[in-house]
Amino acid sequence: MLIHPVIDPVALRLGPLAIHWYGITYLVAFGLFYWLALQRLRHEPYASAQGDAAWRRGVAADAELSGGGGGRRWGRLREAW
Repeated sequence: MLIHPVIDPVALRLGPLAIHWYGITYLVAFGLFYWLALQRLRHEPYASAQGDAAWRRGVAADAELSGGGGGRRWGRLREAW
């Protein structure tokens, strides 16, 4: 028989505000993605791109927001099944 630990899903409570572990995980994942995207933009072939082909910080932020939104929606749909 397996004994599962009882883990509180709330990491921190500040009055009526509760911060959940999965929310912290989302923030860490988004921050890590953005940091890695910026690191990649500093190296070739992205660093030497000019004109319309050049990727900038805004493109990395846009990719994070669109990808993150899709991931959250897929996660919620998956929970509904």
